[in-house]
Amino acid sequence: MTYKTLLAVLQSEDDAHRVLDFAIPLAARHSSHLIGLHAEALPMVYATPMGGPVVDFSMASEEAMETRLQQMRALFTSRVEQEDIAFEWRGMENISGDSCLSARESARSADLVIAQQINPEAPSRAVGNVEILLFETGRPVLFVPYSIAQPRPEFKKVLLAWNGSREASRAAFDALPFMKEAESVEVLSVDPKDSYKQDASVAGAEIAAALARHGVKVTYSSEESGGMSHAEVIENRVSDTDADLLVMGAYGGSRLKEFFFGGVTRTILESMPIPTFMSR
Repeated sequence: MTYKTLLAVLQSEDDAHRVLDFAIPLAARHSSHLIGLHAEALPMVYATPMGGPVVDFSMASEEAMETRLQQMRALFTSRVEQEDIAFEWRGMENISGDSCLSARESARSADLVIAQQINPEAPSRAVGNVEILLFETGRPVLFVPYSIAQPRPEFKKVLLAWNGSREASRAAFDALPFMKEAESVEVLSVDPKDSYKQDASVAGAEIAAALARHGVKVTYSSEESGGMSHAEVIENRVSDTDADLLVMGAYGGSRLKEFFFGGVTRTILESMPIPTFMSR
């Protein structure tokens, strides 16, 4: 199993180079077809007090939009033409100018979507709704943290956050190509519970065995949260093990509950210590 079709979602120049730093070497390694996608907002038509459209303003906005679209295309092609990979460009226009929204259809036919984590300090035009990629595509998403200086998609130590959910299972198998390449993979369960299906002390053993049959060098462990949030436990384990990729299921519970009260997915999306692979 390899990732033969990659979709790089480029919201703006602020994130494009970082995303391509991941996507291009990954495409070369897997002999993938790399699609670069960017969207610009359609110009809004305003009316004068007399009721007529401000044509000059609308035309200027359209020219600016076309210029930015061409600049993003040039940025993408200048990077990928230096490599021996198959690629294509998809420039789009919509009301919001959100590349994540525009990427939904393309993402559904991709093996893997690559996008940057939201940078809260970026201008509004450079921020996309990355959660749409998780909720409306059915495909795994590799998030690149905005804080990493020189990101590279070469993962030696992978941490799989495992809670036995459908989402966690999907993430584990979607991330198999990365896990098979890694030097080590750790399956981590936080606050596992005894049930008629499993003993808490061996939580994660079954998925670890399944991964091992694929040739993954895997171990499993469990930790008690001890008053910390599960996200904090995961982040601490990332630091303790020097993991360079986190794999986890996204929004196993209510999205609305996580919005109001927080949760593992939302916390990781905001703090993201390392590149993070999510499936839902």
